[in-house]
Amino acid sequence: MSDTDGKKPLGLGGGAPRSGQVKQSFSHGRTKSVVVETKRKRVVVPAKPGAAGAAAPGANPHLGDPSKRPAGISDAEMERRLAALKAAKAREAEDAAKRAEDEKLRGEDRARRREEIEAKEREERARLEALRLKAEEEEAARKAEAEARVAAAAARKADVLGTSRRQPAAPAPAEKPSAEQREAPAAAPGGADAATTRTRNLAPALAPRKSERERDERATDRDRAKTKGDEGRRSGKLTLSDVTADEGGRQRSLAAMKRKQEKARQKALGLGQKSEKQVRDVQLPETIVVSELANRMAERAADVVKSLMKMGMMVTMNQAIDADTAELVIEEFGHKAVRVSDADVEQAIETVTDRAEDKMVRPPIVTIMGHVDHGKTSLLDAIRKANVVSGEAGGITQHIGAYQVKTEGGAIVTFLDTPGHAAFTSMRSRGAAVTDIVVLVVAADDAVMPQTIEAIAHAKAAKVPMIVAINKMDKHGADPTKVRTDLLQHEIVVEAMSGDVQDVEVSAKTGMGLDNLLEAIALQAEILELRANPKRAAQGAVIEAKLDVGRGPVATVLVQNGTLRKGDIFVVGEQWGKVRALINDKGETVLEAGPSVPVEVLGLNGTPQAGDVLNVVETEAQAREIADYREKVTKDKRAAAGAATTLEQLMAKAKADKSVAELPVLVKADVQGSAEAIVQALEKVGNDEVRVRVLHSGVGAITDTDVALAEASKAPIIGFNVRANASARNSAHQKGVEIRYYSIIYDLVDDIKKAASGLLKAEVRETFIGYAQIKEVFKVTGVGMVAGCIVTEGVARRSAGVRLLRDNVVIHEGTLKTLKRYKDEVKEVISGQECGMAFERYEDVRQGDVIEIFEREEVQRTLA
Repeated sequence: MSDTDGKKPLGLGGGAPRSGQVKQSFSHGRTKSVVVETKRKRVVVPAKPGAAGAAAPGANPHLGDPSKRPAGISDAEMERRLAALKAAKAREAEDAAKRAEDEKLRGEDRARRREEIEAKEREERARLEALRLKAEEEEAARKAEAEARVAAAAARKADVLGTSRRQPAAPAPAEKPSAEQREAPAAAPGGADAATTRTRNLAPALAPRKSERERDERATDRDRAKTKGDEGRRSGKLTLSDVTADEGGRQRSLAAMKRKQEKARQKALGLGQKSEKQVRDVQLPETIVVSELANRMAERAADVVKSLMKMGMMVTMNQAIDADTAELVIEEFGHKAVRVSDADVEQAIETVTDRAEDKMVRPPIVTIMGHVDHGKTSLLDAIRKANVVSGEAGGITQHIGAYQVKTEGGAIVTFLDTPGHAAFTSMRSRGAAVTDIVVLVVAADDAVMPQTIEAIAHAKAAKVPMIVAINKMDKHGADPTKVRTDLLQHEIVVEAMSGDVQDVEVSAKTGMGLDNLLEAIALQAEILELRANPKRAAQGAVIEAKLDVGRGPVATVLVQNGTLRKGDIFVVGEQWGKVRALINDKGETVLEAGPSVPVEVLGLNGTPQAGDVLNVVETEAQAREIADYREKVTKDKRAAAGAATTLEQLMAKAKADKSVAELPVLVKADVQGSAEAIVQALEKVGNDEVRVRVLHSGVGAITDTDVALAEASKAPIIGFNVRANASARNSAHQKGVEIRYYSIIYDLVDDIKKAASGLLKAEVRETFIGYAQIKEVFKVTGVGMVAGCIVTEGVARRSAGVRLLRDNVVIHEGTLKTLKRYKDEVKEVISGQECGMAFERYEDVRQGDVIEIFEREEVQRTLA
């Protein structure tokens, strides 16, 4: 299809094409073309500038005619696209304007800075020029002053020479005159005697000799000065003999000449003035090393040592001096001494006074206490709707656990579950110390037991309110009245008996009375009005600590005040760290923990002791300094407790060590609280003859280091809920070190008691079996003295021990060498029969002596 057909081109007027369709239009330079697609072929037709249907300048060709719009594009879509294009162009123009404005501002800023730099350079050049002019003026003044001094000296010399010419010369003595005699003027004429008159008469003849002598002396002085100058300057090759010779003086080095020139230059520029000494406040501890004292004063250590030597103290810079001496040195150097103590590092822990408006209501902390197997953990499981007791070894709680429970009423309560076994006294004490309310669990079928009494004592010592929970009410033999009556003996009067202590009958198995218990806790918490400030630095107590294989030292911390956040730097006991992660009782990672919230803290540098206080500090240096100080204090206390101070104490200790047998053991547990409880239980095992000595206790798996220590000390290793790693097991097998594993503290204590009982000396018991009386004494060749006896009581045995009594006094104790009846050797002789006896290595037997016959029996002793 082309223009030769006599018709208008397709798409350029005359309506739509019959057999074709306009697909698109485009421009190339000034020529616009239209693409027309027919059934047969696709043709590109040039568009006429004035043809109908051509797009007007500035208008979009796709809006007026739907046939010229791209296929599938509606009017709304096309308008949206055009609006977006227009907005993009507007943003681009706005960005270009902003860039131009920024460039303009940067140019102005650069020009301003350049002007400031040039102004500073001009001021510096002006200052240096002023200094140079000043130095030149001072130099000119010094030169003028020096010239004036030279001129004055020349005038004085001329005056002296003129005076000496006008005055007559003094007579020359027979010997060589001294300089004073040569320069002394002649005597006054009025006081001259006859000798003086003759000398004056001879003066004209002696004058030539005097002038020759003076000329010779001046030449000698010049030669001496020249020789001295030559000696002061080294010339020629430097040889070993020249170096080792004592002749010549010390030469000034090139560095010394440079220092001299530098000093002169600084003095000329006015820079050589000594700055005013700065007075410093010197921190002065109880003892300080001399070099450290010099550093704090910003003085040379040699000067400080020199000052101390002037005081009569011959010390070096690495020796320590007391605070009083250091204070004298500080005052001598013009500084001020500020006395500090090592304990001042604790002041970094801020004591914040909380304002009333900052305090908010916090959840109560409730500690569950009671005797072992009275259902404490089961009761807490029923409240939490969990099952912790099934995971405890033997069904006995061996750790202190912290949980947070949300009641049906929406109230939040923090529970601490403490062990009930006798060995966990310290854990119960810690639980009572950090709690607000104590729930005393007593089994209705068992009444008050020893650990129940101990829990009451801990609650009273902590001065916290108590709620009595009478558990196991579902059992057939439950008697809550007996429990209430038994508590009266310990001054616990419950409300049912007109007292002020709340009591609730509960059953952990059936869930009876749990709502009443939670209601009693909420009532008691409301009475206490528990409030805390969450906006301050965190402070808390370590409930439990352990060494995790994958996570390192982990501490269960109960936040008591403030808010503990991730990234906080803290110090806890002798350890410090930075919070790497916080994990709540459900195992979830949290970013912060407020008051009364128990969390596991990761990021410690060591395992703290259970019961230590956690405090958040500002910097890592403060935390490290406080931890180091606490560790030093602990070591000093331990050394002071184990050291004997007097000779009597040393002797008593040595005697006690010799008489007491020791059973050394190593203890490794899963958590710090269990290790502490085991150590305390083992220290109670023993008596005056045997004791258990814990060489080392810690948390975590048994390692090669523990095996090496056990081998050197010949001690077994006790593992409580921990195991030895593969390397430690192989090492223990090779070295013959015994490793015992336990999960219940009953079994551990019983086995240690049995082992310690083996160190006890057996008890020797004597059993009387008979008496014999000596009737006659015979001397038998080859045997010695033989006593002819008659057994008067009991029986005489060959293997028994004997005592020889003379007038009811024991004169010998030993054994029998022979026991014969007639000529036959027999094992025993019964009462009423005669026999012959001979003592082993003893022959002083007499007629009428009595022989006491007895047997010894050894009885093995055990520890109670």
